[in-house]
Amino acid sequence: MNPVALVTGASRGIGRGIALELAKLGHDVVVNYAGNVAAAQQTAADCVATAQASRKSIRAEVCQADISNGADRKKLIEFTRDSFGRLDLLVNNAGVAPDVRADILEASEESFDRLISINVKGPYFLTQLAAKWMIEQVGARTCQPKIITVTSISAYTASTNRGDYCVSKAALSMLTPLFAARLAEHGINVYEIRPGVITTDMTGAVKEKYDKLIAEGLTPIKRWGTPEDIGKAVAAIASDALPFSTGEVINVDGGFHLRRL
Repeated sequence: MNPVALVTGASRGIGRGIALELAKLGHDVVVNYAGNVAAAQQTAADCVATAQASRKSIRAEVCQADISNGADRKKLIEFTRDSFGRLDLLVNNAGVAPDVRADILEASEESFDRLISINVKGPYFLTQLAAKWMIEQVGARTCQPKIITVTSISAYTASTNRGDYCVSKAALSMLTPLFAARLAEHGINVYEIRPGVITTDMTGAVKEKYDKLIAEGLTPIKRWGTPEDIGKAVAAIASDALPFSTGEVINVDGGFHLRRL
């Protein structure tokens, strides 16, 4: 029986990249999406094809759920339970950027509330639900469950025209040490993956800006990151490559986090 991964926000971008790498590894995948069913179905189909190319046989199922909504979070867990009967890996990836980049002296309370609800409250309480179910499953099989949360370099990098996003990612970053400390006794390891500048729909509007910054040395590795880069980091954890690590932050940022003189 294949291990099962639930990936939130998996219809496109980083989430899609993660789902594809997990499928290649031989995981069954729950592809969660908020609104774009066609993209989610395409990701699911591509997961199956990617696995077949790696001589693996997997299932990929699609589930619509808005993780900021409590009823939807429960629906997502129950869908996973009904479809596969188990959960080996939760990947908290779903998140949003502000609709409008606004100076922190002008930014709206509505935008702040939206980002906190989706980027922080959603993963926090989805992890709570998933962790309780994972605890029930521990000891029933050989594969130990894991939880991974995808954050951002914005967790510690100040962008004054999107302060709400930075605050939400900084708060989200605390999810990993909290759950790592609580779940270690159950053999459930918890990790944070912190992407840098990644090529996605979200960064499309600032491509010219970051092309210039990367060329000028913003990152020691002088290229954009890709969703596949994040997916490979998730796959390393999923394949038990870090069994004696928990609460760990894994930077996938081209070296952005390095302080250089």
